[in-house]
Amino acid sequence: MKIHDPQDIKISRKKSTFPISENLEKYLVMYDRYYHANIHYSDLLDFQDAIPVYDVYGNDTFWKSVIYPPHLMEQIHDGLKHIYAWLKSDGSFASTSNLVIDSIDFCTFGNSNPFRIKIKNLYNDNHDYFYIKKADASRVYGLELEHILSPNHINYLIYKDTIVEEHIIGIPGDVFLGNYFNENLNKIRFAKEFVKFNERCFMRLLGDQRAYNFVVVLTPDFDKVQYRIRSIDFDQQSYEGNINMYKPQFFKENYSFVKLVLDVLDEKSIIQYQTEERALLAKRMIGEEHRLNDLMRIMQQEKISHADKVENLKNEVYNFVKDKKFKTASTMGEIVKIGLDFVLRNYKNAVLTR
Repeated sequence: MKIHDPQDIKISRKKSTFPISENLEKYLVMYDRYYHANIHYSDLLDFQDAIPVYDVYGNDTFWKSVIYPPHLMEQIHDGLKHIYAWLKSDGSFASTSNLVIDSIDFCTFGNSNPFRIKIKNLYNDNHDYFYIKKADASRVYGLELEHILSPNHINYLIYKDTIVEEHIIGIPGDVFLGNYFNENLNKIRFAKEFVKFNERCFMRLLGDQRAYNFVVVLTPDFDKVQYRIRSIDFDQQSYEGNINMYKPQFFKENYSFVKLVLDVLDEKSIIQYQTEERALLAKRMIGEEHRLNDLMRIMQQEKISHADKVENLKNEVYNFVKDKKFKTASTMGEIVKIGLDFVLRNYKNAVLTR
């Protein structure tokens, strides 16, 4: 695969939501993703007023700070503190005595319409964020595949119609472009990371990774800065039928990143970094074999997209990879499984021929 010029990819205006099945719920219980709480996503919709939130430059952030009626405020705040205790600790009320809910924001942009909760420690003013979102099976699969197959472990919980996600720390990609894409950027290291991120998304079919749907994490090394790109949006896991939807290189919002890759990396280096990322993915598959198999058995049987999208994607992936097994796929989960098996098989064959 080569890095190509970005395109104006058309994304479904409103993604369908798919329920959490009984089998998926059992999986989530088994791997300690399930919790019990008295506050659901739907409860947070009962706000009586909302105030727009602007950034430091006066731009609309598409978030609104919500206000609840007095008779609901205490119940909602106590419930949210309890959820935070489940997410970060053992769920005990004892660990919430020094915490207060500082703000609750609602996002009107995108598919998941999340609530962003800012929680603060009364003793030292330190604060943290977490998110409450509508439960969606494709999003759960996205989160699980991120946890299992990427270099980033991810912390989330689910209960009935509600997903709770921890805040992923990093600089949003669009902000990074505006404020950090300058002469201080280590261009080769960043270009390498973008190639690897592009490959990770494609191999597990994570779509819609435009600049504002991922963050850049900077880690000082002893001589230079290392970069890591992390997705923060998993709504488009295995949903669209367009193969280019799963390659960040094709989004016009990522044009500057793609141009940098083309400017500083030759084709051999790009291929090297793609090969490295596929090998790392194969090693993670081997290390997490049982958990991944448990997940894929369920995912292959479930509807997380529409038949026309599945048909189109499996044909496009077949034309790209030339593995006839893709022709037999009838669900998005089967396409993901066949693709992962393809990567693992090639890795094992390469090891055997060394």
